[in-house]
Amino acid sequence: MVTINDLENMRQENDVDGLLKALDINEDRRIREKAAYILGDLRAEKAVDTLISCLDDECWPIRKAAALSLGRIRDKKAVQPLIDLLNDSYWHVRENAALALGAIGDKQAVDPIIAALKDGSINVKCEVVEALGRLGDGKASHHLSEILKDEDFLLRACTVTSLGKIGDDVALKALINSLQDESYFVRVNAANALATIGNEETIPYLEAALNNSQGESHEFEHALEKAIENIKIKNK
Repeated sequence: MVTINDLENMRQENDVDGLLKALDINEDRRIREKAAYILGDLRAEKAVDTLISCLDDECWPIRKAAALSLGRIRDKKAVQPLIDLLNDSYWHVRENAALALGAIGDKQAVDPIIAALKDGSINVKCEVVEALGRLGDGKASHHLSEILKDEDFLLRACTVTSLGKIGDDVALKALINSLQDESYFVRVNAANALATIGNEETIPYLEAALNNSQGESHEFEHALEKAIENIKIKNK
Protein backbone atom coordinates (compact mmCIF):
# COMPACT_ATOMS: atom_id res chain seq x y z
CA MET A 1 0.00 0.00 0.00
CA VAL A 2 1.40 3.38 -1.04
CA THR A 3 1.44 6.03 1.70
CA ILE A 4 1.67 9.81 1.67
CA ASN A 5 5.28 9.47 2.79
CA ASP A 6 5.93 7.21 -0.19
CA LEU A 7 4.55 9.90 -2.49
CA GLU A 8 6.78 12.53 -0.91
CA ASN A 9 9.77 10.26 -1.45
CA MET A 10 8.72 9.92 -5.10
CA ARG A 11 8.60 13.71 -5.32
CA GLN A 12 12.13 13.99 -3.96
CA GLU A 13 13.37 11.33 -6.38
CA ASN A 14 11.39 12.75 -9.31
CA ASP A 15 9.82 9.32 -9.70
CA VAL A 16 7.16 10.19 -12.27
CA ASP A 17 6.51 6.54 -13.14
CA GLY A 18 5.85 5.69 -9.51
CA LEU A 19 3.46 8.62 -9.15
CA LEU A 20 1.63 7.65 -12.33
CA LYS A 21 1.22 4.14 -11.02
CA ALA A 22 -0.15 5.46 -7.72
CA LEU A 23 -2.56 7.69 -9.60
CA ASP A 24 -3.68 4.92 -11.93
CA ILE A 25 -4.26 1.91 -9.69
CA ASN A 26 -4.45 3.04 -6.08
CA GLU A 27 -7.85 2.66 -4.45
CA ASP A 28 -7.25 5.36 -1.83
CA ARG A 29 -8.73 8.60 -3.15
CA ARG A 30 -6.39 10.71 -1.02
CA ILE A 31 -3.34 8.97 -2.44
CA ARG A 32 -4.53 9.46 -6.02
CA GLU A 33 -5.35 13.10 -5.39
CA LYS A 34 -1.94 13.76 -3.82
CA ALA A 35 -0.17 11.99 -6.67
CA ALA A 36 -2.00 14.18 -9.17
CA TYR A 37 -0.91 17.35 -7.37
CA ILE A 38 2.71 16.24 -7.14
CA LEU A 39 2.84 15.46 -10.87
CA GLY A 40 1.89 19.09 -11.46
CA ASP A 41 4.48 20.30 -8.98
CA LEU A 42 7.10 18.34 -10.95
CA ARG A 43 5.81 19.75 -14.27
CA ALA A 44 5.76 16.12 -15.46
CA GLU A 45 5.00 16.32 -19.20
CA LYS A 46 4.92 12.53 -19.28
CA ALA A 47 1.82 12.68 -17.08
CA VAL A 48 -0.33 14.84 -19.38
CA ASP A 49 -2.38 12.05 -20.96
CA THR A 50 -3.03 10.37 -17.62
CA LEU A 51 -4.04 13.65 -16.00
CA ILE A 52 -6.38 14.42 -18.90
CA SER A 53 -8.05 11.04 -18.37
CA CYS A 54 -8.48 11.99 -14.70
CA LEU A 55 -10.66 14.95 -15.72
CA ASP A 56 -13.43 12.36 -16.17
CA ASP A 57 -12.82 10.70 -12.80
CA GLU A 58 -15.94 10.09 -10.72
CA CYS A 59 -14.20 11.67 -7.72
CA TRP A 60 -14.34 15.46 -7.99
CA PRO A 61 -11.23 16.19 -5.84
CA ILE A 62 -9.19 14.17 -8.34
CA ARG A 63 -10.68 16.12 -11.24
CA LYS A 64 -9.78 19.30 -9.38
CA ALA A 65 -6.20 18.17 -8.75
CA ALA A 66 -5.74 17.01 -12.34
CA ALA A 67 -6.99 20.33 -13.71
CA LEU A 68 -4.61 22.33 -11.53
CA SER A 69 -1.65 20.15 -12.49
CA LEU A 70 -2.42 20.40 -16.19
CA GLY A 71 -2.32 24.17 -15.80
CA ARG A 72 1.10 23.90 -14.21
CA ILE A 73 2.43 21.67 -16.98
CA ARG A 74 0.91 23.96 -19.66
CA ASP A 75 0.56 21.42 -22.46
CA LYS A 76 -1.93 22.75 -25.01
CA LYS A 77 -3.24 19.24 -25.51
CA ALA A 78 -5.19 19.79 -22.29
CA VAL A 79 -7.01 22.95 -23.47
CA GLN A 80 -10.17 21.38 -24.90
CA PRO A 81 -10.63 18.89 -22.04
CA LEU A 82 -10.25 21.78 -19.60
CA ILE A 83 -12.76 23.85 -21.55
CA ASP A 84 -15.22 20.95 -21.20
CA LEU A 85 -14.53 20.96 -17.46
CA LEU A 86 -15.88 24.51 -17.16
CA ASN A 87 -19.30 22.82 -17.06
CA ASP A 88 -18.43 20.45 -14.21
CA SER A 89 -21.08 20.08 -11.50
CA TYR A 90 -18.64 21.10 -8.75
CA TRP A 91 -17.53 24.71 -8.52
CA HIS A 92 -14.17 23.70 -7.07
CA VAL A 93 -13.43 21.84 -10.31
CA ARG A 94 -14.69 24.65 -12.54
CA GLU A 95 -12.53 27.10 -10.60
CA ASN A 96 -9.37 25.08 -11.24
CA ALA A 97 -10.30 24.56 -14.88
CA ALA A 98 -10.46 28.34 -15.39
CA LEU A 99 -7.20 28.83 -13.51
CA ALA A 100 -5.48 26.18 -15.65
CA LEU A 101 -6.75 27.65 -18.91
CA GLY A 102 -5.45 31.07 -17.93
CA ALA A 103 -2.07 29.55 -17.10
CA ILE A 104 -1.83 27.69 -20.42
CA GLY A 105 -2.74 30.87 -22.30
CA ASP A 106 -4.24 29.40 -25.45
CA LYS A 107 -6.56 31.90 -27.19
CA GLN A 108 -9.05 29.19 -28.21
CA ALA A 109 -10.18 29.26 -24.58
CA VAL A 110 -11.23 32.94 -24.68
CA ASP A 111 -14.85 32.48 -25.81
CA PRO A 112 -15.59 29.54 -23.48
CA ILE A 113 -14.09 31.44 -20.55
CA ILE A 114 -16.15 34.52 -21.39
CA ALA A 115 -19.24 32.29 -21.34
CA ALA A 116 -18.17 31.08 -17.89
CA LEU A 117 -18.61 34.63 -16.54
CA LYS A 118 -22.25 33.59 -16.09
CA ASP A 119 -21.22 30.97 -13.53
CA GLY A 120 -23.20 31.20 -10.33
CA SER A 121 -20.17 30.76 -8.07
CA ILE A 122 -18.26 33.87 -7.06
CA ASN A 123 -15.11 31.76 -6.63
CA VAL A 124 -15.34 30.56 -10.21
CA LYS A 125 -16.08 34.06 -11.51
CA CYS A 126 -12.93 35.42 -9.85
CA GLU A 127 -10.79 32.76 -11.52
CA VAL A 128 -12.55 33.33 -14.84
CA VAL A 129 -11.88 37.07 -14.61
CA GLU A 130 -8.23 36.45 -13.78
CA ALA A 131 -7.90 33.96 -16.65
CA LEU A 132 -9.26 36.52 -19.11
CA GLY A 133 -6.69 39.01 -17.89
CA ARG A 134 -3.89 36.52 -18.40
CA LEU A 135 -5.14 35.70 -21.89
CA GLY A 136 -5.11 39.43 -22.67
CA ASP A 137 -7.66 39.34 -25.49
CA GLY A 138 -9.56 42.59 -26.12
CA LYS A 139 -12.65 40.55 -26.95
CA ALA A 140 -13.13 40.16 -23.19
CA SER A 141 -12.97 43.87 -22.29
CA HIS A 142 -16.66 44.65 -22.75
CA HIS A 143 -17.71 41.57 -20.81
CA LEU A 144 -15.34 42.41 -17.98
CA SER A 145 -16.63 45.99 -17.92
CA GLU A 146 -20.11 44.61 -17.30
CA ILE A 147 -18.79 42.70 -14.30
CA LEU A 148 -17.92 46.05 -12.71
CA LYS A 149 -21.64 46.46 -12.02
CA ASP A 150 -21.55 43.43 -9.69
CA GLU A 151 -22.25 44.13 -6.01
CA ASP A 152 -19.28 42.03 -4.85
CA PHE A 153 -16.36 44.45 -4.42
CA LEU A 154 -13.75 41.69 -4.45
CA LEU A 155 -14.96 40.56 -7.86
CA ARG A 156 -14.85 44.17 -9.10
CA ALA A 157 -11.32 44.50 -7.71
CA CYS A 158 -10.17 41.38 -9.56
CA THR A 159 -11.84 42.66 -12.70
CA VAL A 160 -10.07 46.01 -12.82
CA THR A 161 -6.74 44.22 -12.43
CA SER A 162 -7.54 42.03 -15.43
CA LEU A 163 -8.66 45.03 -17.46
CA GLY A 164 -5.28 46.58 -16.73
CA LYS A 165 -3.59 43.56 -18.31
CA ILE A 166 -5.70 43.92 -21.46
CA GLY A 167 -5.26 47.69 -21.69
CA ASP A 168 -7.40 48.54 -24.74
CA ASP A 169 -9.68 51.57 -25.08
CA VAL A 170 -12.66 49.79 -23.53
CA ALA A 171 -10.53 48.77 -20.56
CA LEU A 172 -9.19 52.31 -20.14
CA LYS A 173 -12.68 53.80 -20.00
CA ALA A 174 -13.84 51.20 -17.48
CA LEU A 175 -10.78 51.78 -15.30
CA ILE A 176 -11.22 55.54 -15.32
CA ASN A 177 -14.82 55.08 -14.17
CA SER A 178 -13.62 52.68 -11.46
CA LEU A 179 -11.58 55.48 -9.89
CA GLN A 180 -14.95 56.53 -8.43
CA ASP A 181 -15.98 53.08 -7.21
CA GLU A 182 -17.53 53.02 -3.74
CA SER A 183 -14.87 50.54 -2.58
CA TYR A 184 -11.42 52.01 -1.97
CA PHE A 185 -9.99 48.56 -2.69
CA VAL A 186 -11.40 48.70 -6.22
CA ARG A 187 -10.20 52.28 -6.65
CA VAL A 188 -6.67 51.34 -5.58
CA ASN A 189 -6.59 48.45 -8.04
CA ALA A 190 -7.92 50.70 -10.79
CA ALA A 191 -5.15 53.23 -10.18
CA ASN A 192 -2.55 50.47 -10.21
CA ALA A 193 -4.03 49.06 -13.42
CA LEU A 194 -3.85 52.45 -15.12
CA ALA A 195 -0.22 52.72 -14.04
CA THR A 196 0.43 49.33 -15.64
CA ILE A 197 -1.07 50.48 -18.93
CA GLY A 198 0.88 53.74 -18.80
CA ASN A 199 -1.32 55.85 -21.10
CA GLU A 200 -0.53 59.52 -20.37
CA GLU A 201 -4.05 60.55 -21.42
CA THR A 202 -5.29 59.08 -18.13
CA ILE A 203 -3.20 61.46 -16.02
CA PRO A 204 -5.89 64.19 -15.80
CA TYR A 205 -8.38 61.62 -14.48
CA LEU A 206 -5.89 60.38 -11.90
CA GLU A 207 -5.12 63.96 -10.85
CA ALA A 208 -8.83 64.76 -10.57
CA ALA A 209 -9.36 61.69 -8.39
CA LEU A 210 -6.46 62.78 -6.21
CA ASN A 211 -7.82 66.31 -5.84
CA ASN A 212 -11.29 65.00 -4.99
CA SER A 213 -10.09 62.43 -2.47
CA GLN A 214 -9.77 64.93 0.41
CA GLY A 215 -7.87 62.53 2.64
CA GLU A 216 -10.55 59.86 2.50
CA SER A 217 -8.07 57.04 1.90
CA HIS A 218 -4.32 57.32 2.28
CA GLU A 219 -3.79 54.06 0.37
CA PHE A 220 -5.86 55.28 -2.58
CA GLU A 221 -4.10 58.64 -2.67
CA HIS A 222 -0.71 56.93 -2.56
CA ALA A 223 -1.74 54.65 -5.45
CA LEU A 224 -2.85 57.69 -7.46
CA GLU A 225 0.39 59.55 -6.83
CA LYS A 226 2.47 56.51 -7.80
CA ALA A 227 0.38 55.94 -10.92
CA ILE A 228 0.84 59.55 -12.06
CA GLU A 229 4.57 59.38 -11.38
CA ASN A 230 5.04 56.05 -13.17
CA ILE A 231 3.03 57.09 -16.22
CA LYS A 232 5.06 60.30 -16.55
CA ILE A 233 8.30 58.32 -16.36
CA LYS A 234 7.09 55.85 -19.00
CA ASN A 235 6.18 58.65 -21.38
CA LYS A 236 9.35 60.76 -21.12
